[in-house]
Amino acid sequence: MTTPSISDTLNKNNDTLTHRPITSFKAYDIRGELGVNLDEDIAYRIGRAFAQILACQKADSEGDESLENSIVIGCDIRDSSETLKQATIRGIVDAGVDVIDLGMTGTEEVYFATSHYNALGGIEVTASHNPINYNGLKLVREGSRPISADSGLAEIQALAEQGSFAASDQLGKVVEKFDKTAYVDHLMSFIDTDKLVPLKIVINSGNGSAGPTVDLLQQRLQQKNAPIEIIKVHHTPDGSFPNGIPNPMILANRDSTKQAVIDNKADLGIAFDGDFDRCFLFDAQGEFVEGSYVVGMLAQAFLQKHPGAAIVYDPRVLYNTEALIAEGDGEAVISKSGHSFIKQVMRESGAVYGGEMSAHHYFRDFFYCDSGMIPWLLTIELLSTTGKSLGQLVNERISAYPSSGEINFKLTQASSDEIISAIEDYFSTQNPDKNTLDGLSLDFGQWRFNIRASNTEPLIRLNIETKGDEALLTEKTAQIKQWLATQGAKLA
Repeated sequence: MTTPSISDTLNKNNDTLTHRPITSFKAYDIRGELGVNLDEDIAYRIGRAFAQILACQKADSEGDESLENSIVIGCDIRDSSETLKQATIRGIVDAGVDVIDLGMTGTEEVYFATSHYNALGGIEVTASHNPINYNGLKLVREGSRPISADSGLAEIQALAEQGSFAASDQLGKVVEKFDKTAYVDHLMSFIDTDKLVPLKIVINSGNGSAGPTVDLLQQRLQQKNAPIEIIKVHHTPDGSFPNGIPNPMILANRDSTKQAVIDNKADLGIAFDGDFDRCFLFDAQGEFVEGSYVVGMLAQAFLQKHPGAAIVYDPRVLYNTEALIAEGDGEAVISKSGHSFIKQVMRESGAVYGGEMSAHHYFRDFFYCDSGMIPWLLTIELLSTTGKSLGQLVNERISAYPSSGEINFKLTQASSDEIISAIEDYFSTQNPDKNTLDGLSLDFGQWRFNIRASNTEPLIRLNIETKGDEALLTEKTAQIKQWLATQGAKLA
């Protein structure tokens, strides 16, 4: 007996699906546990709702008539991703919208293709660094603009839950466009290969989706006679993740990259998460470089190319970044953390670059989107043009502005709002400068901290930094950790 397709289950009279709550919608994207709050039916509903809403917007009098009636879609290497992608495609097609299937991709490839093909929007099926029993969808609208809870995601969720889909006169078409040439061309446009000097680099793709793109970039560098040697670690895409979920934020996951750098006497180590929208760097000693110092380094590099340009950064750790922007006569523009906020602020300010300490890096000339490939290309160019090692570029900055790194806590008693209010009261007698752009930031002159609730996990996140005082950093980190423990906050 043939099992009916999802689209066959539609009520033929009013083209609706039974109402079903969908709890996998988050602040910026859709993520859920397979078989719990994410499955093929949900993926179908999301694809259909997304396509219907975008098509309706295009049909409005103010819509961009130059847009193609298509949505691009790709997926990462997870075993569940292709199935979810196909279910999403069925939803888009049933809405009467065409599909450009990119195959196995990283998220940034969807960002690129959405603008390159002038599509209505784009979808990447990915769970990035989440556990293997999770998956999700990242959505963008025309021009690779982000969609978040307050800019369209809630509307998509409501329609997907209600299932009150409009009937379409005809089904959309599906075309496959797996060729990555235009995307790789665009990545290579960010650097001058003639300036590159001999470098040996380790790239750890974590058995995620990065491997094919790394191969293509390596080929392009070789064609340009660039003297870059690449040592590949955990390179082959494998949805079973035999070497663990690709998440370099987990300390144990850094060991393979570190050891490969040391064993091969490499100049630089690079690691990615599963959908390679984040880039993590290791110096020639295999030491992990905290993301906030990479933001400062890239800001400095862009200001050398674009004097006076605006640079966007988040408020979690900012002393070093602000100092480097000032030294480069740039315009410092602070933004709430989170990709939708950073991208919007970059568009408003015309910023050439934006960075978050979480290893997300955004580029004006990449449609104001984040890329995990562009940062390492810029880094090898920077090492080449300065004649300095990565350690030389960042270690002085680490000494000048030491930071704790992000410390995560699980709350067992008070809520995040209660914790933030209480810690403000605790330090109120010291009269710090206060900023509430993103959680709570208190600045005491020689040191500061930011504490905020996670947008994606049930955690509260703490960052502390000082102006050149490692002992003060140790003291204040211990003080706040101890205080948080009295409030029932446990290290995550």
